[in-house]
Amino acid sequence: MTEANKVEKIEQNERNGKKITVEVPKELSISWLLDKYEKQELTPQEVIAAIVQRSLDDVAMNIWITPPKMDAIQPYLDGLKSVSMADAPLWGIPFAIKDNIDLAGVPTTAGCAEYAYTPTEHASVVERLIAAGAIPLGKTNLDQFATGLVGARSPYGDAHNALRPELISGGSSSGSAVSVARGQAAFSLGTDTAGSGRVPAALNRLVGYKPSLGAWPTKGVVPACASLDCVTVFAHSLDDALAVDGVVRGLHADDHWSRSVNREPSKLPAKVLLPDGELGFYGPFASEYRAAWDTAVEKFKGLSDDLNIPVEYVDVTLFAQAAAILYEGPWVAERWAALGSFIEAHPGIAYPVTEKILRSGSAAEYDAASVFHAMHKLQQFKLEARKLLKGAVLVMPTCGGTWTRKQVLADPISTNRDMGRYTNHCNLLDLCGVAVPAGDAAPQTPFGITLFGIAEEESLICGAAELFLAGDVNAERQSAAEAYTPSLTGSAADEVAVAAVPTTLVAVCGLHMRGYPLEKQMLGCGARFIREDETAAKYSLVKLPTTPAKPGLVKQQQGGAAILLEVWEMPLEAFGGFTAAIPAPLGIGKVELRDGSEVPGFVCEAYAAEGAEDVTALGGWRQVLPL
Repeated sequence: MTEANKVEKIEQNERNGKKITVEVPKELSISWLLDKYEKQELTPQEVIAAIVQRSLDDVAMNIWITPPKMDAIQPYLDGLKSVSMADAPLWGIPFAIKDNIDLAGVPTTAGCAEYAYTPTEHASVVERLIAAGAIPLGKTNLDQFATGLVGARSPYGDAHNALRPELISGGSSSGSAVSVARGQAAFSLGTDTAGSGRVPAALNRLVGYKPSLGAWPTKGVVPACASLDCVTVFAHSLDDALAVDGVVRGLHADDHWSRSVNREPSKLPAKVLLPDGELGFYGPFASEYRAAWDTAVEKFKGLSDDLNIPVEYVDVTLFAQAAAILYEGPWVAERWAALGSFIEAHPGIAYPVTEKILRSGSAAEYDAASVFHAMHKLQQFKLEARKLLKGAVLVMPTCGGTWTRKQVLADPISTNRDMGRYTNHCNLLDLCGVAVPAGDAAPQTPFGITLFGIAEEESLICGAAELFLAGDVNAERQSAAEAYTPSLTGSAADEVAVAAVPTTLVAVCGLHMRGYPLEKQMLGCGARFIREDETAAKYSLVKLPTTPAKPGLVKQQQGGAAILLEVWEMPLEAFGGFTAAIPAPLGIGKVELRDGSEVPGFVCEAYAAEGAEDVTALGGWRQVLPL
């Protein structure tokens, strides 16, 4: 832990009554912060103090438009005093907000000071996060009016890459991604019309989650293309991204773009689709990107072989054709419809390349007939995409390349076009997407892939992403084991490698799940979350009359239902002690999952179900006792 990752705090209470040093890591996670808060080893006030200092240290990186300041954040910290951690799943979790999303009382600039207004209400997503206990920090830099994918189109300065400051950060949600990567937020909000919630994730080694259109409300967001805009989240892990999703997802009665799109528990797709033929990569790292993509493809093929998931190579021409409609067709007129009156009233005020792009939307060729022609063509593309992706996940590079900031400033149009070759199609085709890290193309130069699915199958992109990311964790674990293994060869080396980290899967269905009080027992045993799953349709679930209430999972000889649960992986050396500590009538038995496999997991003796409340119809403990 370096000095840059620490913040001093002074406690004047019975706990220690003296000056101590608390370590606040640069990689902030929701689970880590909640654990420290619960143990009273850290307070939100202290975390915010560290973030404020970090923002001052990084001021030259152009991350913020309205930076974190303690006096502005204090009312939200004070509000935590009246909120129980048990009732607020994001209690004390600091987050950043892209400056085209409203935070009440703070100017929304959309990257243009002359456009700025001060909202009296929070954007709907911000309101939901604050209600869940999250702490808004400030407003982050962006490509002006969310027009661009490079992060170098802001009069507030081009945001620097978090890892290599001479490189671009990606846009338009540049500051949002860099704030998380630099330890100045646990997660951040971005927006995504053509890739702005995914490209900055790839360039800054983050996860970028783009939900289905309308799944998160966009009320209180400055429109780019209102019919395509999505609010998105940047985080260090998929778990954190989905924790945010669990708070903000849902129909909003006052948002005419909002719709009800459920995200089911993560599951693996029936097949993985990869682009057929050679893909193009661009810029000074083109060859490194190509090599990183080839490595990611081989990794997916290996994982698919292990799980018997077919890999198919498919023609992706239709995705490129759909993408062309966004900037080379009449859809650019939707941007002009939103911002044209401001540009006309303030000529020369906007960032030059941004104004050029916006004004292109007023071209005479984009008449009503051209719009309808494009709509009809797009409907055909949507139909083809749905047929292709039903039950499947498409894997593509997140970015077409990366460049230095100087290179992009010198050539802003072609670099931006090449950046978005594999992203622009997503919202036009009504797809969901998650961008995840896929190693480094060059030293401190991250590469990323995006997994796409149809709107109602977000569970598939989550399951495939978890599988891909888990492969990285296993590789790191194996590398660590090898680092401490004596030099051996042949079968002896194989035996040591296998014995280094023996584990078992464990199915948990109640208080040991993520976010519940006993999750810390799982973490304390060295366990790690693998996936959400469900039992075979052979179980009942009861609410035992204990304090706190506990679930009882009982297998039925006849009938029963599928019950949602989580599958974790635990070191075998910890499993025996963990099992021995489980109080009756609960215990560990074999739990049958929906795919017919059996794993060790929590079960309940049948006698205890008599007289207990039957909650089977709710389908899982999260529905019985929501966080």
